[in-house]
Amino acid sequence: MARAALSTAPLSRLHSPTPSLSPIPHAQSQLRIRQHRKALTVASALPQVADLPALSLPAAAAAAAALAAAVSLSDPERRRKAQAEAVGGGDKEAVRAYFNSTGFERWRKIYGSATDDVNRVQLDIREGHAQTVAATLAMLRDAPDVPLAGATVCDAGCGTGSLSIPLASAGASVLASDISAAMVSEAQRQAQLAQAAGGSPEFRMPRFEVRDLESLDGRYDIVVCLDVLIHYPREEAQKMIRHLASLAEKRLVISFAPKTVYFDILKRVGELFPGPSKATRAYLHSEKDIEEALRAAGWRVKNRGFISTQFYFAKLYEAVPVSGGSSS
Repeated sequence: MARAALSTAPLSRLHSPTPSLSPIPHAQSQLRIRQHRKALTVASALPQVADLPALSLPAAAAAAAALAAAVSLSDPERRRKAQAEAVGGGDKEAVRAYFNSTGFERWRKIYGSATDDVNRVQLDIREGHAQTVAATLAMLRDAPDVPLAGATVCDAGCGTGSLSIPLASAGASVLASDISAAMVSEAQRQAQLAQAAGGSPEFRMPRFEVRDLESLDGRYDIVVCLDVLIHYPREEAQKMIRHLASLAEKRLVISFAPKTVYFDILKRVGELFPGPSKATRAYLHSEKDIEEALRAAGWRVKNRGFISTQFYFAKLYEAVPVSGGSSS
């Protein structure tokens, strides 16, 4: 249901291009993660403060003062709170309203495979999300104890079906859910097109439901939640992770926008540019907080990945129950 693009584009949700019957080849070729014997690891480290261009003390002070003034004048947090209050006062209500209206049209265009009518930033975000979907599929296909054919999968926050449809094409039995009825309807339409195309004999039509994360129930071999956490603050995100873990038997795959000094600066700069598409607040999460929530649920991180393009950043975790295997 979400995405993790840190840019002047809205920080909201990550869904990939129009789903196909197999992972997107061009996305796989550009992944910035590589497979080792035990885990997917980051090909290059997250940017550190020391890696940023050096500034003289007067220049740095002037830049900081200008940024502080701009943030103060724009007051993005106040703007986001007012938008949330207009639709019920909470982050979840704001997300649902946005992705059932203007946000749906915007992100359906970004997630689509055609390049028409998208700007450079949107095209970059599309590519970043495609890489996240391809990395997720690679993680799941490399898990010998959970073959996708016949596996039960909950795609929590399915968006337009960018992950659900490739999973269904691999023979998985997929529950595709999203808080947005418009997104679920589009995902179902794309799945029907994929089925009609007849590209995979193993294709199993997903079950589509309009549900928020908290209302999901049942038990699944695999639970996946790509970039939904960007919509929720720390405490709510941790509760959701624990709930999703309670639904999973063997694998839990989540992605989130990482909280670092560097990315936090980019996020604040992006928020200086108000617009009608910025209808939801965006939350960055520290790796420590995500891992603590997993441990509290009895899970641990087995594989890690980091995907970045010019305007898109996401950490990808594959977690397993504490009782199985070695941690990476």
